[in-house]
Amino acid sequence: MPEGAGVDAIIGLGNSADAFALGDAAKQLPEGDWLLEGELGEIDPTLAMVAFGAGAYQFSRYKKPSRAAARLAPVDGADAAEAERIVRSIWLARDLVNTPAGDMDPDGLQAAAEMLARDYDAEVRTTIGDDLLKEGYGMLHAVGRAAHSAPRLIELEWGNPDHPRLAIIGKGVTFDSGGLDIKPASGMRIMKKDMGGAANAMALARLIMDAGLPVRLHLLVAAAENAISAGAFRPGDILASRLGLTVEIDNTDAEGRLVLGDALARAVEDAPDLILDFATLTGAARVALGPELAPYYTDDEKLADALNAGAAKVADPLWRMPLWDGYDSQLDGTISDLKNTGDGPLAGSITAALFLRRFTGGRRWCHFDIFAWNPKDRPGRPAGGEMLGSRAAWEALKTLYGK
Repeated sequence: MPEGAGVDAIIGLGNSADAFALGDAAKQLPEGDWLLEGELGEIDPTLAMVAFGAGAYQFSRYKKPSRAAARLAPVDGADAAEAERIVRSIWLARDLVNTPAGDMDPDGLQAAAEMLARDYDAEVRTTIGDDLLKEGYGMLHAVGRAAHSAPRLIELEWGNPDHPRLAIIGKGVTFDSGGLDIKPASGMRIMKKDMGGAANAMALARLIMDAGLPVRLHLLVAAAENAISAGAFRPGDILASRLGLTVEIDNTDAEGRLVLGDALARAVEDAPDLILDFATLTGAARVALGPELAPYYTDDEKLADALNAGAAKVADPLWRMPLWDGYDSQLDGTISDLKNTGDGPLAGSITAALFLRRFTGGRRWCHFDIFAWNPKDRPGRPAGGEMLGSRAAWEALKTLYGK
């Protein structure tokens, strides 16, 4: 209740065990500090705090909020520090995705990564523009070379080098016009969110560093804008990759797998114990599962079990998809090692994941094909950018690495 006000409010959860039903209260209650009393039923107290904090989110960079959201005191039985850590990471991911591409271009994404590094005393190395070609990142360079803000690979390193090495990779396409295979206007309207994979990767990295997870973290953000100009890459071009494979371009709007492929190849060079990549990669994933359910791909059963358990625990639903070997040959090129799409419109999310697998070097790996966007308001999940799948990944990482 607000301090000194002596005001009570009744929050009805109905028959729902969804913790995020509490998310609406943050905006419906008057401004002030509130204490949650009563039975939560099956809802975990820490998750209840996360839901309330997620519901309190307001994107205020361009428009002042009409009023401040209510604040929740620590809930009995909750890990308040963990709840705050998760809420602030959710807010980070949402802020990054919600910022328009004019302010969140590759320069802006680099600035955000550098700020994150300063907060946790991490090291950052960035390879920009034509230096990408010198270091073999031909696919990342091609995708972003037509834009005003040069493409780049942003790498953040943190943690004890003696700890297990964990690579987290984010697709950072800050705006996707589709390139010369241009999207229709309706398909381009929310493409500021095409760096949602990078936003989720950075939010997960924040969780890892803030909690002090005993890993050697290697965050890689492949940042580019898929723009159109005289210098844009073309259908039919053949690109050289960091791994040494050549890739023929069937469609310039299948660009995310290109930037990720180069980042994956870089990550593999340091022999990580685990690689996670996050990307707003395919429309096929949305057709299959919609915007609320994040598909993931892995061949590792222990990792899949940890992800499924984590997803259920923190109400961040995931759905495992198959890396179906029968479709892998669709990616074989005729005048190149690979092509960047399958043979047709079917199984598009699977063939995209299989393309990425070609760059993983047999390491333990998981790919998340996320939407990173709420099309409409839901309790605790306002319309706009979202942290999707990476909260479940965080829970799995705590299980795997003993935090």
